[in-house]
Amino acid sequence: MKFIADTHCHTVASSHAYSTIIENVDEARKKGLKYIAITDHYGDIPGAPKSWYFQNLIVIPKEVNGVYVLRGIECNVLGASGRIDIPEFSPGRKLNWVISSIHDPAWVGPHSIDDCSNAWMNVAKNPVVNVIGHSGLVDFQYRYEDVIPVFKENNKLVEINSSSFRVRKGCYENCKKIAQICKKCNSYVIVNSDAHISFSVGNFDDALSMLKEIDFPENLIINANEESFENYLRDHTNYFDN
Repeated sequence: MKFIADTHCHTVASSHAYSTIIENVDEARKKGLKYIAITDHYGDIPGAPKSWYFQNLIVIPKEVNGVYVLRGIECNVLGASGRIDIPEFSPGRKLNWVISSIHDPAWVGPHSIDDCSNAWMNVAKNPVVNVIGHSGLVDFQYRYEDVIPVFKENNKLVEINSSSFRVRKGCYENCKKIAQICKKCNSYVIVNSDAHISFSVGNFDDALSMLKEIDFPENLIINANEESFENYLRDHTNYFDN
């Protein structure tokens, strides 16, 4: 299977990551990727950059060393309301790619299955969000059967995060269930590395192993098909507009 994009990558701007934008781009080129998204953390994640970092991503050329670069962010779901901590400037003008994820430091309040289901239902309806990030967390489970069809209805890409199988212990079965429901309802997933160092860019081995186990259809992996991925960019982002 040939991938054309890795759309969840961090840089030294997130203080727990270790590579620069250029190092990530060059690794993407070595791996044969056409696109990369730079998606540093925001908000109450320790060491996350401030809003002006994201505002100034406009200085990055659309193409760097033969790789197309999406200006992105990984923002946080703040609680059961589904509110996200997107920067105060208009993301539609500055950013091309928005991942929304749950992280312990940013979530406020209880996180029962009902709380998490309500949160994701509301995130699904937020037009700014493109990707539902690493949602197989053990401590933040939701009603997958109910919520994933709403992701599909609202054109959200459900992330299969390859790093989750290494750093988020115990989430394998949840990620597998999520993928199985995406397969059942014919919903796109996007396979990402969540790279925090350049060597991990384009490394999807753990995610692919799980997807092969459940015979997940390649045509539903949006970043394994150039036409599908670029159609999504045209229809649901401003990437080709600026």
